[in-house]
Amino acid sequence: MEELTNQLLGIFTNFNDLSGTFSMTDVIIALVLSYMLTSIVGYVYKITHKGTSYTQSYVHTLILMGMVVGVIMLIVGSNIARAFSLVGALSIIRFRNAVKETRDVGFIFFAMAIGMACGTRFYLLAIVSTLIISLLMLIMFKFDLYKKQLTGQMLTVRLVKDTNFEHLFDDIFLSMTSRADLVSIDDARSNDEVEVIYSIDLKRRISSQKFLESIRSIVGQKQRISLITGYNTTDL
Repeated sequence: MEELTNQLLGIFTNFNDLSGTFSMTDVIIALVLSYMLTSIVGYVYKITHKGTSYTQSYVHTLILMGMVVGVIMLIVGSNIARAFSLVGALSIIRFRNAVKETRDVGFIFFAMAIGMACGTRFYLLAIVSTLIISLLMLIMFKFDLYKKQLTGQMLTVRLVKDTNFEHLFDDIFLSMTSRADLVSIDDARSNDEVEVIYSIDLKRRISSQKFLESIRSIVGQKQRISLITGYNTTDL
């Protein structure tokens, strides 16, 4: 029994694949290290994420992607023919989900780079790169670097049809906004109303409530008015 156990341990200890390019130790290190490092990436993504599009499945995908890419790099090794075969096999995969934020693409490449480094046995490169890039992401999030003050808002007003709306709000726009552009006109919602949408920038000292009250004084109390703030930083 003891002899059989020693033989089994010897098999797993000295296990190599048929091509002899990696050992069981390489597989375990690549999988475990890529999991640990992409978990750090997932945690950094979670605490630095802004907006409403955060999903747990995306973070799980980052971790899974790092591990899978690590395995793929072990399979490829330095064999060019095997690399082309994998490219042909993986080319049939099509992704239908749209990436809502551009920074999500960066985290995808981040996880892929970790998997590639672990799969090619550049362990120190994977560890150092993960720590430095994650630290820089946390610094940018903490100090809110490269933020631009956005004041853009969307004004939606429903008016009675045949209303001359082209110059209806000129005085209000001139006194309360620094920019006001007509975006769209929609008359298909009802037979007696037209919906007009403007893109505006309120002046600094003008509050949204005061602006809406001025618009309301012109169109009346029964007409629907909406003002969307931060539409260019929120997923709608």
